[in-house]
Amino acid sequence: MAVEIALKEIAGTNSPLFVYISDILGLPVLDDSGSVMGKLVDLKVKLGEAFPRVTAVAVKRRKKKKLQEIEWTEVNDCHRGGIVLQPGAAAKFRPLEVAQDEILLRDELLDKQVVDTSGARIERVNDIHLLSVHRDLRLVHVDFGARGLLRRLGWLAAVDKLTRWLFAYEVGDKMISWKFVQPLLSNPDKKNLKLNVTARKIHELHPSDLADIIEEVDAVNRSSIFRTLDLQTAALTLEEVEDPKLQASLIDSTTAELVTDILEEMAPDEATDLLADLPEEQMHRLMRTMDPPSRRAVEELLRFKEGTAGSIMTKDFFSVPREWTVEQAVEEFRRTTYPLESVAYLYIKDKDGKLTGVCTLRHLIIADKAASLGSLMNPHIISVEAEDKVDEVTALFRKYKFLSLPVVDRDGIQQGLITLKDILREEFEE
Repeated sequence: MAVEIALKEIAGTNSPLFVYISDILGLPVLDDSGSVMGKLVDLKVKLGEAFPRVTAVAVKRRKKKKLQEIEWTEVNDCHRGGIVLQPGAAAKFRPLEVAQDEILLRDELLDKQVVDTSGARIERVNDIHLLSVHRDLRLVHVDFGARGLLRRLGWLAAVDKLTRWLFAYEVGDKMISWKFVQPLLSNPDKKNLKLNVTARKIHELHPSDLADIIEEVDAVNRSSIFRTLDLQTAALTLEEVEDPKLQASLIDSTTAELVTDILEEMAPDEATDLLADLPEEQMHRLMRTMDPPSRRAVEELLRFKEGTAGSIMTKDFFSVPREWTVEQAVEEFRRTTYPLESVAYLYIKDKDGKLTGVCTLRHLIIADKAASLGSLMNPHIISVEAEDKVDEVTALFRKYKFLSLPVVDRDGIQQGLITLKDILREEFEE
């Protein structure tokens, strides 16, 4: 509905004319007397609007090695017979140039992969839907469907006739508004290109969806997407990428400074897993660039053997003194940046740092602000040690239905935390 309203605002009271780029590519470009000046090979649009307008046509002219362009304002008419120019426009051709905020529709969009940010998937553009109104030509939809491909091949009328006769059915359109599409431009000169407002929607996708998209596209586009993500989203997305080789590839495509920031933003156990899969020299080089707290957390986790509780635990856990009041704990909780699964429980420690109790966030919310944590906590703690086998930890999760389990040393001091997510990933890796 929003798309229809936006199109009506563009169209105004004039009757809009919808055309496909496949219908006009290859048409002759004619001067006002009808003489052929060349052949239309592409359309140039300027990004920045919800429905970008065509600013120029790219023309292949006789005896010209390079493509020429002429402003769309010099076009008088566009019909099946050709593109007719305004009087005097023939002298206004110039060599084709594409600025940072412009794209060529056929060259950079048609047959290319795009991210459908509405459906969180990769699609291939088979045709491009344009709106002609008020003497403007605007990009409004991209066609992902078989119908667009049939149209380009020239088979659409025959296929429609056949399917109507056999099945009383036509192959349906599969178009998505340009508002919900982000091109993945592989041109290195445009790696910093700012697309229209919808380009930001890719950052609104869930990291697991972004990871799926990154796993689908080619190496150039993969790196292009990853470099556009903000620090937190990049860290979460990297955690969701399953293939260690792909993780390493993304790391290699990013500057060393940004890689360090991403590693520090990741959960310590996730960062450790990623670093452990890198060549040893690269792993140590990256670790040396991390801030001391993050580096120490990773170094400690790397000490544990694979298949033990220590190898999958995270150092992100919420632990406070038992003497604190509920109000103090709530204030501390507000300042934490740990992932939600790491703060499902509040772990209580005594003055020596020994784990003595646990309470849930629910207890924290409903309790009296002045109450001490020692009076609220459950002193019966189920915990594991870092050397325990993952199978033993899994059995405890199954038995008690916990969201997380604390990892303690032999003195009872908490060393880390294993979340249900960690166990599920370990048990059901594929």
